[in-house]
Order: sequence, then C-alpha cells, then structure tokens
Amino acid sequence: MEAPEFWNDPELSQQITKEVKGLRDTVEALEGLENGYNDIEMLMEMAEEENDRSILKDIEREIRSWEEKYEALRIQTLLSGEYDGSNAILTLHAGAGGTESCDWVNILYRMYTRWAEQKGYSMTVLDYLAGDITGIKGITFEVNGENAYGYLKSEKGVHRLVRISPFNSAGKRQTSFASCDVVPDIEEDIDVEINDEDLKIDTYRASGAGGQHINKTSSAIRITHVPTGIVVQCQNERSQFSNKEKAMQMLKAKLYLLKQQEQAEKFSDIRGEVKEIGFGNQIRSYIMQPYTLVKDHRTNEESGNVTAVLDGALDPFINAYLKKINLKEHAET
Repeated sequence: MEAPEFWNDPELSQQITKEVKGLRDTVEALEGLENGYNDIEMLMEMAEEENDRSILKDIEREIRSWEEKYEALRIQTLLSGEYDGSNAILTLHAGAGGTESCDWVNILYRMYTRWAEQKGYSMTVLDYLAGDITGIKGITFEVNGENAYGYLKSEKGVHRLVRISPFNSAGKRQTSFASCDVVPDIEEDIDVEINDEDLKIDTYRASGAGGQHINKTSSAIRITHVPTGIVVQCQNERSQFSNKEKAMQMLKAKLYLLKQQEQAEKFSDIRGEVKEIGFGNQIRSYIMQPYTLVKDHRTNEESGNVTAVLDGALDPFINAYLKKINLKEHAET
C-alpha cells in the first residue's frame, strides 16, 4: 500500500496536523458546552425538587461561565478569512508626543504581551528600536498561535493615550499616539511579483536582546518598497541572509494584502506605515485622566477599567470588531 503524500512532505504534514488539532479542539469545545448545559439543567431540577434557594447562586455562576464559553466559540466561527488562522506580525510606531509616545509604545507592547500570554500564544521580537530617553520608538513582533491574525487584525490603526505624563514637569495632561500595523505571517510562497529595482535595501546594526553579535555586525535588514512606501525590518535572526528572508516574507504578505484590496481608500489600512499618527485618525482612545475610559471609535465598545485593558483584557474590543465586520460582510452579500 502506497504511503499517503503528506508522510513525505513535512510542510503538508504540519498543515494537516494543525487543521486536525483545530477540528479536535472545536469538537471538544462543543462537547464541553453540551456537558455544561446538562449540568445547569440538573442543578435547576435539583433546586426545584429540594426547594433549595442556596443552589441559585451556583446556577447563576454556571450560566455566566457557560455564556462566556459559548461567546468565545461563536467568535471563533467569525474567523473565516483566508489567513485568519495564521500567526500575526505586529509593528508599533511612536507618533506625536515625543518621549511620552515612546513610553506609550512600551505600554502597548506590554498590553499585547499580556493578551498573548492569556491566550497561550508565544511571541518573538523581530525588530526593536529604543526611544532616545525611555520607551520604544518602534518594535515589530510575531504572535504565534491559532487564529492570532484573525483576532489581532482588529488592532490595526492609531491608538491614543490621554494621561498626566510622568515626563511632564508641570504635571499637565498630555495626549500621545502610536500606530499599530498587523499582517498575517503567510508561510507559503506567495505569488507576488517584486522587481529588484523597486527595492531599497539597507543594513544596520541590530539593537536590543539577541546575542553577542548584537551591535557588532550589520546583520539587521530594512527593505523599502519604493512604489508603495512599505517598509519592513528584521533583526531577530542570526544572519543577514535570514533577516532578509524574513523581511521579504513580511513584504510579500503586505503586498499580497494590498493587491487584494479593490478600493483605493483602503490602501492606508494595509501599508506598513500610517501616514499621520495623530489627532483624528485614532481607532481607540485610552483615557486615564480626568476620568478613566477606553473607547473604540469604530464599534463604540467601552470599558471604564483602563488598568484591566492595559493588562491584556482586549477580548471585548476584539469581539465587538469581529461582530461588526461580520454584519457588514453579510449586508454586502
């Protein structure tokens, strides 16, 4: 009997294994919902038979838990995009606000790190540029896990912070901005034609954590696609060749997404750099003074617990965005 094709193809085998795991997880989640529903019914019958009101608190707690699990599974069904199941590559850039904005990028990076930890995802820093005084001017990192891009595509745009800045000696309220760009980590070779003359390739010394070669060799790569202005950078790999390969992979992903867009006004949503990181362009505001509020301006989702959001409690905002684009897609069809 001839062996299946995927036995001799590591990439195909890995893809099939990933899909099988996803299906198995979905089945287990559905079985868990069914078992939870049956448990709630049993508790309700017990409370009625024994006329025991003390069980009502247990029933309420079980119902809340069941609803949360149901909602999480329902949101997963909205991740039907071509690359929603892929890993995600995020790039954060400091905007208007100087040192305060660099600190804001650092806070956002921590927020996404906490969110990823809660999801059981892993993260890898691909490029890092420290702020002149503190914080981060720019950082590119990969979030690895099932549906990472499907969830994090909601974070693309400008994020606005309002607080009493610790870097303002007058103790005044200050507004600062940071941009977030998100693309899927498309592992397969993408059919995107790139002319060598359209590329500007720069090498520079890597910075930040990464090993003894850091700051000793010009192994980091920056590639600019001149016709579109898209910029990608990578310094995480151990060699210039590997960094260039990863940077080209990111560039192809961005160009592929750009190619798929039919409307010119969506161009800025795909580009690696946001033209103006400032007032009027924010997708979400994080206000810490004079009151506390996080508001998403696309969905009107709000939370008064800024601390929790900055500690990674992003799911309500992500879910609201996914619901909105799902409704929009259904309306268009």
